[in-house]
Amino acid sequence: MGAMSVRTESSEPSESSGAPHRAGFACFVGRPNAGKSTLTNALVGQKVAITANQPQTTRHTVRGIVHRDDAQLILVDTPGLHKPRTLLGERLNDVVRTTWAEVDVIGFCLPANEKLGPGDRFIAKELAGIKKTPKIAVVTKTDLVDSKTLAEQLIAIDQLGKELGFEWAQIVPVSAVGDKQVQLLADLIIPMLPKSPPLYPEGDLTDEPEQVMVAELIREAALEGVRDELPHSIAVVVEEMLPREDRPADKPMLDIHANVYIERPSQKGIIIGPKGKRLKEVGIKSRQQIEALLGTPVFLDLHVKVAKDWQRDPKQLRKLGF
Repeated sequence: MGAMSVRTESSEPSESSGAPHRAGFACFVGRPNAGKSTLTNALVGQKVAITANQPQTTRHTVRGIVHRDDAQLILVDTPGLHKPRTLLGERLNDVVRTTWAEVDVIGFCLPANEKLGPGDRFIAKELAGIKKTPKIAVVTKTDLVDSKTLAEQLIAIDQLGKELGFEWAQIVPVSAVGDKQVQLLADLIIPMLPKSPPLYPEGDLTDEPEQVMVAELIREAALEGVRDELPHSIAVVVEEMLPREDRPADKPMLDIHANVYIERPSQKGIIIGPKGKRLKEVGIKSRQQIEALLGTPVFLDLHVKVAKDWQRDPKQLRKLGF
């Protein structure tokens, strides 16, 4: 039932078969929509992180793993760093700083088509405080700009590092749409990793427990179309995932029971929709994606529950897995 593994051949020949194997962790940071998840997916070669055009939908550390003959690159997806307004925000920020200090390389994603703004500076300042870890500036969405705009952005990024007193290990333009530069990015990151045998067995694409990925897919489907009304006030907990008994081996079926938590009773109607129509659509959409992810037919049982102000309540946050 594990995810499929994709081998990527390095475009650089390895020095010789005697080259030391490297393995380590990298994470991509950047403002919402800077292209972090898209880049993770392009490197791993399969949809792993949840790409949603809304900040902070990647609540959990979703890891994608790039397997090569001479290296293993494990991508850790940290939640976005932002100015905290709630307890959840503060807790996310602590998680971010701890993760940044623990990885071997940090890739800072900056879209080529947007000038550097205060959000980028805020993150770059935080990065400047993490002295030992090499930092790569990854300029994303290069397919959306002309070469002059790209050149100006590269110069501005170089300046930003100088202003804050650190040197970028690399500044790499990529377009996740074009595979070449993505492979080049992997080639640049790998030499920065420590010498180490592989840390994960080859079949693993993501060590995210399947339950968490399933919860993410349901959450993404539930947010579709109601983002403006309920941007962050949805949490999903998969209560259980059980293979259905009495099914023949060649026709398995997985029963998934999940709760969609909202903060206030008034939000219930928004999620459920007139005559339960929305919730049904959420079920259909997320079920298709879950089946694609797990490769097995699924029976999905969804319930909407109110967990009062869960974003501000430490007990609820713990229960919901934050």
